Amino acid sequence: MPIGAIQNVAQLWVYLSASPLLWLFATLAAYAIADRFSAATNRHPLANPVLLATIALASLLALTHTPYTTYFAGAQFVHFMLGPATVALAVPLAAEWGRVKRLAIPIAIALFAGSLTAIFSAVGIAWLLGAPHAVLASLAPKSVTTPIAMGIASMIGGLPSLTATLVVVTGILTAVIAGPISRLLRMKDHAAHGFASGLAGHGIATASAYHDSRIAGIFAGLALALNGVLTSILAPLVMKLWS
Repeated sequence: MPIGAIQNVAQLWVYLSASPLLWLFATLAAYAIADRFSAATNRHPLANPVLLATIALASLLALTHTPYTTYFAGAQFVHFMLGPATVALAVPLAAEWGRVKRLAIPIAIALFAGSLTAIFSAVGIAWLLGAPHAVLASLAPKSVTTPIAMGIASMIGGLPSLTATLVVVTGILTAVIAGPISRLLRMKDHAAHGFASGLAGHGIATASAYHDSRIAGIFAGLALALNGVLTSILAPLVMKLWS
């Protein structure tokens, strides 16, 4: 490439990187491309759109030596929309409210068992490995959606920034393995599959569940909401065991 062209590209990048809309566009474009690729692979578990988009954006930030704070300043509108998007999950849930009421007892049992398992498994393993209390407290709410998880972590002595990272990793892993595990267990009930996915992997797994079926997505959203409430109660109680 001629030197003049390289200089023009460099100048263009300097101009674009100064615009906060650049990183918002990059985030939306990365996800749109990743979602198209995932659809082309027939939604292969490893072709999860969030995973692929995260890898692409992280690579772009590394190649351009862009600090995360700069990226977040431009893409924070996506972060802001997490709240309204989570609340909007109640809209399709209303159409299935009759079914939810009929399954109230199984849902309550699964919720309590799943929430305790999510907390104890992560905190217990980390404790056996010698992790400090701050890390244990950061792990406790890992299966809850990010805004709630960070609030819980702050309340019980964890590190909110570490918790946010653990939440994203948990969501991506759940979205990748939930489908194969359900097929391995021959789980044919979409409601059960969705509820398990949303309980373990919050919003990221809920989005993946909607690709499986509408019912799976609805019950994943229900689990996401209920687990957020229950974990905010259970996590402080469980962490007293390690205080």
